[in-house]
Amino acid sequence: MICLNRSTFLLSNAGISSSHSPFSGRHRRSVLSVPSSLRVAAVNSNRDRNSSVFMESTFKDVRDGAVSSSSVIDVDSKSNIAPGGPADVYGEDTATEDQVVTPWFVSVASGYSLLRDPHHNKGLAFTDAERSAHYLRGLLPPAVVSQELQVKKLMYIIRQYQLPLQKYMAMMDLQERNEKLFYKLLVDHVEEMLPIVYTPTVGEACQKYGSIFTRPQGLYISLKEKGSIREVLRNWPEKNIQVIVVTDGERILGLGDLGCQGMGIPVGKLALYTALGGVRPSACLPVTIDVGTNNENLLNDEYYIGLRQRRATGQEYAELVHEFMSAVKQTYGEKVLIQFEDFANHNAFDLLAKYSTTHLVFNDDIQGTASVVLAGLVAALRVVGGTLADHTFLFLGAGEAGTGIAELIALKISKQTNMAMEEARKKIWLVDSKGLIVSSRKESLQHFKKPWAHEHEPIKTLLDAVNDIKPTVLIGTSGVGRTFTKEVVEAMASFNVKPIILSLSNPTSQSECTAEEAYTWSQGRVIFASGSPFTPVEYEGKTFVPGQANNAYIFPGFGLGLIMSGAIRSHDEMLLAASEALAAQVTQENFDKGLIYPPFRNIRKISAEIAAKVAAKAYELGESFFVRIHPSAICSYGSQYMYQLHHFLL
Repeated sequence: MICLNRSTFLLSNAGISSSHSPFSGRHRRSVLSVPSSLRVAAVNSNRDRNSSVFMESTFKDVRDGAVSSSSVIDVDSKSNIAPGGPADVYGEDTATEDQVVTPWFVSVASGYSLLRDPHHNKGLAFTDAERSAHYLRGLLPPAVVSQELQVKKLMYIIRQYQLPLQKYMAMMDLQERNEKLFYKLLVDHVEEMLPIVYTPTVGEACQKYGSIFTRPQGLYISLKEKGSIREVLRNWPEKNIQVIVVTDGERILGLGDLGCQGMGIPVGKLALYTALGGVRPSACLPVTIDVGTNNENLLNDEYYIGLRQRRATGQEYAELVHEFMSAVKQTYGEKVLIQFEDFANHNAFDLLAKYSTTHLVFNDDIQGTASVVLAGLVAALRVVGGTLADHTFLFLGAGEAGTGIAELIALKISKQTNMAMEEARKKIWLVDSKGLIVSSRKESLQHFKKPWAHEHEPIKTLLDAVNDIKPTVLIGTSGVGRTFTKEVVEAMASFNVKPIILSLSNPTSQSECTAEEAYTWSQGRVIFASGSPFTPVEYEGKTFVPGQANNAYIFPGFGLGLIMSGAIRSHDEMLLAASEALAAQVTQENFDKGLIYPPFRNIRKISAEIAAKVAAKAYELGESFFVRIHPSAICSYGSQYMYQLHHFLL
């Protein structure tokens, strides 16, 4: 039985003090990040249970990070950890070590507890030797089943479910039982399972989060915690956090204000940070900031799990967010990456601008979307020809996604041509709910739209804007479905041999047009990609595979690159580097199928390449303060920094 206020550490080799421990010097590991819910024993491979020395420390000492020679193993503050990488006390991977360390093991005082710890539970994959070593005899059936066979069995079960939400719930249940098996299954079947754990299914999961909620994932920081957020962060069992994904739930995908139920987004994003980007799951922290919701349906829903009040705004909101940002930096240091997710436009731009100079921050809706779309456009140029500066861009949607993409395109044009940003922006036109954004509307525009107000007569409809501007590229970020009508697509095809149309809004129901509509209405000439996945389309005997401009191509590798480099600030040049790295992965075979993005089955290799390029750019910009190898070497080590799913050292 586990005592809630005591943690017992078992050290092998009786009579050896901490100063003479086999873990001293460069190989010594801190035991402070061992989950408080699990009593652990650090023992070597020739462990002698009768010669063990018990060392006790109170739960409070461990939680608060107090270290004393009488309570825990001495911590080597100069342990040789790779940039940005906290010590991995479980030996679960070598992703943050710059040389191989002699393997060692963690043994639990209760095998029953081990089977209920998702971080270390292997289910039937525990070998006979491990079952003897970790008190598992009798707690499992006698068969030893490989991880691969477990994946096969679970995929069979999941495929029996008819509804995507049922598959989502099965995957979340697996993540809570057997973490490594969850990631192994997700990586091995990424093209099939990505739409389940991420868009579009995660949108439905957020809408119904209160109804399907069984056990909490991540941290919920509400107005009730104002003034004590740092204490709340200390309640999280993992102390070495590298990535935080945080939302306030006000603009979840294209679904609007889902309040506290937006937690599905940070949970899903961080699952992809591990599966696709190789960031250790123990280093990831999902957070929802709950300031209420203006969604009447949720406020009246008996199953709603958040604060039942209208959204806090103004100073009250700003103070809570600022306390959170300060507490994160104080608790986890400057190198922790904070990813803003699904904040409403009126907060997203301000938060990014405010904290980009003081924290390592990244807004996936503004910057991640921009980077992945730019990568698709750069790749598409190899089909249509010319440079970005030779093309004209028209957006439907002028929110954080639309303006973020537009700004990164303009930056790329500016750098390629030495053109001033103001001139580069004139290649790009935006349409919002009131029509084309033009100079005569400038006084009434939100600040982030004003740079896109060009000289032109007012135009009310998208079709009129297409016919007048004659863009070569049409991009949808409106969040409104079926707005790329047959007339709009046919107009694009009338003055472009190969029109580029990106229908990016999520979920699928909000997509500006379907893949089938785009290919059919353009007589199979369109270069198409969407935000949500679509099945292949056959048109006049040829099969087209629609690409998905999915942020999952960018943010896992981008985040890993920041961690690898030890950067404490993010820059737009790093986003450009990520875009170029992704575009370079598209092959002629992909183009022949109509793709402007590489297949997701290669995503871990792609993420490693992106991470290497981002780390190299950080080095070039002087942000890589802790990097220990030259960027030319980083490029060959990207994949080695990644969390390895096959490592099962306990």
